[in-house]
Formats: sequence, structure tokens, C-alpha cells
Amino acid sequence: MSAPIPDQVLRRLPALDAVRVIGALAVVGHHVGFATGRNTGDAVTGAWLSRLDVGVAVFFVLSGFLLFRPYAHAQATYQRLPGAGRYLWRRATRILPAYWVAVVVCLLVLPQNRDATTADWLRHATLTQIYQHGQLKHGISQTWSLATEVSFYLLLPALAVLLLGRRPRPDRVSRIAVAALVVTGMWVALMGLGVLSLGLHTMWLPSYAGWFGAGMALASAHVALRTGTGERWRWLDDLGRAPLACWAIALGALAVATTPVTGPRDLAEPTAAEFGTKLVLYLVVAVLLIVPVAFGPQTRTKSVFDSVLGRWLGRVSYGLFLWHPFVLEGIYVVTDRPEFTGDPLGTFALTVAGGLVLASVSYYAVEKPFQRWGAQWPRRKRRSTSESQSSVAVATAAN
Repeated sequence: MSAPIPDQVLRRLPALDAVRVIGALAVVGHHVGFATGRNTGDAVTGAWLSRLDVGVAVFFVLSGFLLFRPYAHAQATYQRLPGAGRYLWRRATRILPAYWVAVVVCLLVLPQNRDATTADWLRHATLTQIYQHGQLKHGISQTWSLATEVSFYLLLPALAVLLLGRRPRPDRVSRIAVAALVVTGMWVALMGLGVLSLGLHTMWLPSYAGWFGAGMALASAHVALRTGTGERWRWLDDLGRAPLACWAIALGALAVATTPVTGPRDLAEPTAAEFGTKLVLYLVVAVLLIVPVAFGPQTRTKSVFDSVLGRWLGRVSYGLFLWHPFVLEGIYVVTDRPEFTGDPLGTFALTVAGGLVLASVSYYAVEKPFQRWGAQWPRRKRRSTSESQSSVAVATAAN
């Protein structure tokens, strides 16, 4: 008989939605800094704006945590792992409809994309635009990270079987983290040897295996703690009680990343060492941002993240990620503003405001209806209580 599923394990952790918003706003700030020329034109402000792409690390670690948690829980309670078909269907209905709408609008509306070919349409429709040089189009260039995430989504069911094994083991968390870091380390080493391209292969999944793996390891530790088998990871709950300390260290790591050790601030290629250094520092930032929200007892800080506003922003954060470059490029087209000029603060405010408007439309008109549809199909004629609860866990993580 399957062990009962503790409520605290299945709980959605809605406060993490607000962390996703922080990642989205950081990415907006990074793109605004580039568009206004501040990334390279200002010694101090530009250094910080250029490193706000740390938001991508936040996205990837969160994805690893949220999507792997149902698998870790199923293994810890001796249940069947979530079905790959249903999981992938949920991911597809969550991600693709809104993304396809953004692709169509950007390729048709933005004048910079008038030269888009049939091949460009096919690449972006299938999220394969990162596998050749120079294929990212205006208004949707940020979706390189979405293409990377989708490759992780596709591999996750197989990775879960490979990494979890048949029995819960206390050293599983360490093994997942080490395996992921080894993959990224070897990938970066191949870049350093000239086998791989720093202009192309930095967008591929192995570059960020360490980030996804960190999220997966945190998910395993979280499940172990909540099922009473992870006493060795109790220090993560202790960290959860000290959010200000965690975030201070994260800010310090980001400050180090603003120095030349992480490479150029513009689109010039970094060295392999600089790229690897950035990966490590961004990993520290993302993990220490997430741990105080995911672990530990309920605190005032979590209550703020778990507010009505925080939850709403979390729901529309995917739309903000999708639409803010379109808004940003639209500002320059409508105002006929020269490239690499403008006030970064005002441009940021306009971009966020416009992005939230389009994100709201995207959520209520596209994302929410498709999520409901995806949750209703495919249906099973008969499901045991434990299988139904497992499905709830998958739906919880997928959203």
C-alpha cells in the first residue's frame, strides 16, 4: 500500500510565484539597460544592469525545484512516478499557446522582422532557434532561455528515472547536485578547449545543467525534510529562518558578478573561464534567493510573498517575460528614439507597465483557458486515490 501523501509536501508554495516575478523584473531591467546603452555606457549603473540577466538563473533553479518535486515525492513514498505523457501535455498547454501568440505578433508587427523567412517561423514555432548562429528575431530574442527550458522539460521524466532509482536514499540530493555540476563543468571545459562555441553552445541545456540540478537537489531535500527522512538537510530550514542573511550573501555574489571576472557587459563573447564564473555566482544568487521562501517555517517575509498581489504577479509573470521585449522595441519605434539612448528608469517603468497589460491579456485570454483545458484531458476512466493525489502534485508543480 502506498504511504499517505503529507499535505505539507503537496502544498503549492505560492510564495515562490513572487520569486518568479523577481526573476522576470530582473530580465526586464537587463534588457532595458542594453536598449538604453547603459550596460556599457555607465561604469556603476551599467555594471549592475548588465548582470540582471541573473533572472534566468532564478527561472531555471525554480523550474528544477517545482517540476522535480512530484517525482522526488513519489519516490520517497514508494509510489509510481508521474506519467510522462500527462506531465508533458500539461507543460505544453502551459507554455506553448501564449508563446505562439507572442511569436506571431512579433514576427508580423515589428518592422525589424520584415525579413523573417519561413525557416524563421518554423524555428521559433518549434523552439529550435538556439541551435544555429544568429537565428533570434526581434521582440522574441529572450526566448532562447525558454527553448533551453523546454529541452529540460522533455528530458525530465527520463532524468527522474535515472537519478532517483527504486529506493529513497539519503545521499540522493548530493548525487543530483554533483552530477549536474559535472555536466556543466565538462561542457564549459569543452568551450575552453575550443571544441564548442561560446557564441552558440552557451544557450544549450548542458551549460545550465548545474542550475536545473540545484533546483532538483533542493526539491529532493525539501521532500526528504517533509517526509521525515532528511535530517541531514535540516540546515536548509535553518537558512529559511534567516532570509535577510541569505539575501545579503546573494547580493554580495551579484556584486562580485558586476566586476570584470564575469566577462564583457555587451554581446561580445566571454572566455570560458568568465562564463563559468558567471554560472557559479548566478547559481549562488538564485539558490539563496529561493531557499528562504521554499524552506523553513511561515514567516512575515513569506506572507509578503504570498500576498494577493504577489500571487497575481506570479500568475502573469510568464506573460511579462514573453511580452516585455515587444513593448520595449515598440517604445523605440513609436517615439522614433535612436538606439542605445533614453532614461533607463523611465524606460523600465514604461516597459513593465506595458508588459503587465499584455501579460494580463495573455493570462486571462490564453494561458488560463488552456491550463484548464490541459487539466481536463486526457482523462482516465479509473484512478485510485493515490494516483489522483499524485496527479494533484504534478499539476501543482506544473503551474
